[in-house]
Amino acid sequence: MSDPGIKCVVWDLDNTIWDGVLLEDVTVRLKPRIPEILEALDRRGILHSIASRNDYDHAMAKLREFGIAEYFLYPEIGWDAKSIAVDRIKQNINIGYDTLLFVDDQPFERDEVASTHSEVWCLDSRHYLDLLDHPRLQPKYVSRDSALRRRMYLDDIARDKERKEFVGPKESFLRQLDIVFEITEAEESDLVRAEELTYRTNQLNATGEKYTVESLDALRQDGRHKILICELTDKYGSYGKIGLALLELSPESWKLKLLLFSCRVLSTGVGTVLLTYLRHAAREKGVRLLADFRDTGRNRMMRAAYMVAGFTEKEHGNDGTVLLENDLTHTPPMPDYLKTVSNVDWRRG
Repeated sequence: MSDPGIKCVVWDLDNTIWDGVLLEDVTVRLKPRIPEILEALDRRGILHSIASRNDYDHAMAKLREFGIAEYFLYPEIGWDAKSIAVDRIKQNINIGYDTLLFVDDQPFERDEVASTHSEVWCLDSRHYLDLLDHPRLQPKYVSRDSALRRRMYLDDIARDKERKEFVGPKESFLRQLDIVFEITEAEESDLVRAEELTYRTNQLNATGEKYTVESLDALRQDGRHKILICELTDKYGSYGKIGLALLELSPESWKLKLLLFSCRVLSTGVGTVLLTYLRHAAREKGVRLLADFRDTGRNRMMRAAYMVAGFTEKEHGNDGTVLLENDLTHTPPMPDYLKTVSNVDWRRG
């Protein structure tokens, strides 16, 4: 199996981002082409962070002076082990270790991270000029959401700050965010993002299946499937296209062949909102609501989401797929802490 694409590059600073050691020489200079590389990867939807042994205020001031501070999310600048810094970055961004690249000039630091997090790709900073051409940093497609990914994470940081300061029940906090959850039938222009979601989403992908633009387009047009794509917005801005559902339709039943969500929206509960929406729609149409689930070792939260939504096991397939069904007898109302908007025409398909 090929190595997954890189979602975040974690940079050292001294003799990596710049030449020299900042605490010894305030006149350090950026290494050649660093701003160009940061910007190019950012446009591809690849995030950046920092793991550096330095004084935080001093280092951030220098990054601002160079005009590149805005690229770095959740910078870890201090005196902890680099493996601890990498772990914090991974937890904050909520991605897998195997999608992290750690760039450092010191063999000891790279070995320390590799010994603790064996899935992290550790690279000698001497090779930083090769990053733009490396296959793991060249996504097959770059969608509108890809190019805005850093902006969306910055919005997440603002939301999280407000959440921590908010006093009261979680639903009260969500209600004052003015959340709008939009469910639409995927159009051709959505398919690049839909493919990207299937390849990037692991923890919240109910089957682990990957789909290409071409395969999704064929399903979209065959008259037997519906592809739903979900977008979330609130007072801070758009989370982007964050959810995808593939339904196989028959006169008697609808089967969810795929259900996935971006990990960034886990705290909003939109996965169960979509399932509630589908339960209402299936009940209105008088059809059974089925779903496939396959345990990939990383997606057990999706099984829990199905169980909470009232799905039960019906069959076990030879390929490890479990067929689930919802009996639609106890379908709760849509939550009042968000507004749901949908243009899905259930008369077609």
